Amino acid sequence: MQLTDEYWMAKTIELAKQAEAEGEIPVAAIVVKDNQLIASGYNQSIQLHDASAHAEVLAVRKAGEVLQNYRLVDCTLYVSLEPCPMCAGLLVHSRIKRLVFAAHDLKTGACGSVFNLVENDKLNHQLELTSGILAEQASSQISDFFKRRRAEIKAHKQAQKLQAEQIQLAQNKDS
Repeated sequence: MQLTDEYWMAKTIELAKQAEAEGEIPVAAIVVKDNQLIASGYNQSIQLHDASAHAEVLAVRKAGEVLQNYRLVDCTLYVSLEPCPMCAGLLVHSRIKRLVFAAHDLKTGACGSVFNLVENDKLNHQLELTSGILAEQASSQISDFFKRRRAEIKAHKQAQKLQAEQIQLAQNKDS
């Protein structure tokens, strides 16, 4: 049975929940070859203290280990957010055949939104590109994460301000 892009993207979006549960931006990537899951990864930049620990990088590294080849010929990478320039460059160098992503990244997307590295004819490899698969789900997942994060930061700042005011009141009382 040939599984669809929607099937694999749903798996990717589900995996992104793991990143979110660990306090990371909820982005995940899955590498598929011959309709089989080869490797997966999700954002871990914060916990690994590594700016390169994006979902795509981790998934491609694992796929290379599984296939015992840095070239991932005939593989498809599914990712919940459009890859950044670093990850797009990685996909070109790893010879991924096809990239499928859900949500566009209008700030740093390098697969059509801001740049298009994966289809650039000046590079030695171009990828087949499909975008917008389950985009609404992936976009909601990411924007809900950032809304919660902003609310948490605001609540933390308010608690700090209240604590500082209480300390000031106590010091004034003692004077």
